[in-house]
Amino acid sequence: MLKNFLNALLFLIVIPFILNAQALSKIAPKREFRGVWVATVTNIDWPSRPGLSIDQQKQELIGILERHKSQGMNAVILQVRPAADAFYTKSREPWSQWLMGKQGLAPAPGYDPLAFAIKEAHFRGMELHAWFNPYRASMSANTVFSADHITRKHPEWFFNYGGKKQFDPGIPEVRAYIVQVILDVVKEYDIDGVHFDDYFYPYPIEGQKINDGDTFYKNPNNFSDIKDWRRNNVDLLIKELDDSIHHYKKFVKFGISPFGIWRNKYEDPEGSASSGLSNYAELYADSRKWVKEGWVDYINPQVYFTFSRKVAPYATLVDWWSNNSYGRHVYIGQGAYLVNSRAEMAWKNPSEIPNQIRYLRENNRIQGSVFFSSKSLSTVARATGDSLKTDLYKYPALPPQMPWLDEVAPNQPQALAADALKDGVHLKWQLPAKAKDGETASGFVVYRFNEGEKISTLDPKNILKISFEDYVSFIDTSVENGKRYSYLVTALDRLKNESEPSGPVGVEVPVSKE
Repeated sequence: MLKNFLNALLFLIVIPFILNAQALSKIAPKREFRGVWVATVTNIDWPSRPGLSIDQQKQELIGILERHKSQGMNAVILQVRPAADAFYTKSREPWSQWLMGKQGLAPAPGYDPLAFAIKEAHFRGMELHAWFNPYRASMSANTVFSADHITRKHPEWFFNYGGKKQFDPGIPEVRAYIVQVILDVVKEYDIDGVHFDDYFYPYPIEGQKINDGDTFYKNPNNFSDIKDWRRNNVDLLIKELDDSIHHYKKFVKFGISPFGIWRNKYEDPEGSASSGLSNYAELYADSRKWVKEGWVDYINPQVYFTFSRKVAPYATLVDWWSNNSYGRHVYIGQGAYLVNSRAEMAWKNPSEIPNQIRYLRENNRIQGSVFFSSKSLSTVARATGDSLKTDLYKYPALPPQMPWLDEVAPNQPQALAADALKDGVHLKWQLPAKAKDGETASGFVVYRFNEGEKISTLDPKNILKISFEDYVSFIDTSVENGKRYSYLVTALDRLKNESEPSGPVGVEVPVSKE
């Protein structure tokens, strides 16, 4: 009898707890990195073609940002240096050929694509990470270089591979030059992050040889094995960039998106249970080391594989990266461009990527996803984009915190007030007092609650607006006549630490007399 009673009691305690846990797990997290790559090289995503007018370029970019905002994204990774060229004004390199159709040809005076993109992204509550290709200097053998392109100034800094010119990473002056190119942007633009993709030493092509033997001979750096030397050359750049970026702006994140496999287990017992090309052996990129040494703030492996891919199963690689995060962030690169492709039958399954997102959310050492690439989410992966919008990313999210860079929360906004006027509820407040690290606010989050609803900043469904600008007012135009609402406002600093809320303030929307 007592046993039955205890079982019944256990059932009453445990089952509601399980159901509640399940319900909570289905709500998207309040903090999650939701990024998308916007590629400019060969006009993959933007601009749609070279030579568009400035207004056309701006309208296209706004359209891209609006679309991704509606899909729940909170970060844009914009390619600003595809091939030793620039999509920004304050550069020591020529304008990109994919902007106006000819390398070195400037757009209209006063237009800076990167500055424009930053402003528009921040207004929409999206981070802007500037994506650089460190070593690529051309995309084809018939590239027409402008007179001031670095390949003309320093031809000795490059080798040819696969019809493309590549910087030689073993030359110290090359590393110094690349660091300065990136610091130009760090110092001059209000970016949130510096981002590299997977192109370090070139992907191997049968019959091709990397011609860097002379460089190895001149600058061996105490290495006798050219492969170890190459990996060290990349390490030197990564470490110097980590130091330099954070020296000038502590809040600028540094992240790298390597190929999905560091090393295979058959190559190294600490590698993943996979059997594909690896960063370490073929690209001379010791991607795990960068995380282990704390040289990057986030690693964004391109796990462009399905759950059923035998040589590199998605779940196996996600788990491996989560076990090798060393306290840094891991964002998974999602292969949206492969959806509906013939590469593998599993890509025909519309649930493949949604299930991948659900899988990584079960792992508390994975903090989000980045999708390649922008246009895929409105073309081949349109259904995925719809799933994000209506389900997985239905509610807004803040980027995850990085306490190793900054863990001091800002102070709360001051003097929050709300007035119901004809065009909506007008909210206004004042900037917070400076926090102990000297920051006030670089953005705000507005929360809204219906009458009788629990007032808490924990549930993302109550987020009405996120902006990464220091505005101090907002008009809520989505209210209904005759209803009562409560509002909270919190402050964000540059690394998206969030203050205590100011408020709540209540307001009743009058019934319209019209």
